[in-house]
Amino acid sequence: MKFGIHAGLWMDNWSDDPAPLFDRAARIGFDGVELSLLGVGPDQTARLRAAANAAGVALTCSTGLGPDADPSSADPAARARAQETLARAIETVAALGASGLAGVVAAPWGVFDPAAKTDRARRSAETLGRMQDHLAQHGVTLGIEALNRFESDLTSTAAETCAIARASGAANVGVLLDSFHMNIEEKDPPAALRAAGDALVHYHVSDNDRGVPGSGRYDFAADAQALAGIGYRGWIVAEMFVRAGRPTSADLNIWRDIEPDADAAAAQALAHMKTVFADVG
Repeated sequence: MKFGIHAGLWMDNWSDDPAPLFDRAARIGFDGVELSLLGVGPDQTARLRAAANAAGVALTCSTGLGPDADPSSADPAARARAQETLARAIETVAALGASGLAGVVAAPWGVFDPAAKTDRARRSAETLGRMQDHLAQHGVTLGIEALNRFESDLTSTAAETCAIARASGAANVGVLLDSFHMNIEEKDPPAALRAAGDALVHYHVSDNDRGVPGSGRYDFAADAQALAGIGYRGWIVAEMFVRAGRPTSADLNIWRDIEPDADAAAAQALAHMKTVFADVG
């Protein structure tokens, strides 16, 4: 099993250089670091890939689409921009030496139109399905993130998200499930994981307050059993947003410091992950 840490734990701005964080993550014991492409462009890939290799960590990536590049839009131009944006992201991921890209890719974060949800889901699936050739060409798998109701109305549950991934018809399109979002939306998170089955390509962990997994009330042991049951072999990445007053956490409404020390939070998270998920994969 591969254990990762999202670089956003330490970053004040998405434009900050993540390279110094690779050694930091490696010293703590993580296998890899997840980078947000919101601050990483093609001109940085060679340097960041070399830095990750030197630190001995693998990379995985996440991203998000804006309203002008909405794969679920009724506007064909917006859907075309979504494809162009995703194509560039896929190329960036491959250039970094990574194979996973996940995040807010079915519809833009914070855009709501529940009356048109059925048509939006259909268009999103069609748009993402058109990425299959590019994904396969570059050896990248795309994971659609299920987000809680305050962040998306289109992919709030694992079932909704899996439905879009499967309707895309693309072998390289699956889903990202996150314990923080499942804690809000799923009556039974382990059942949601089991139902996702082989559509699950990425898994994020943080506790119910978005802090250190194992420090709150979320049942990670039950998730671990579900992951083992479906034969999950992908990344388990701690995605914690715990520091107030940073642009990286402002959109997520982090108004107080949830954990007092980011390095300590990372170390505590990894210790819990290794204990609970030891038998997964």
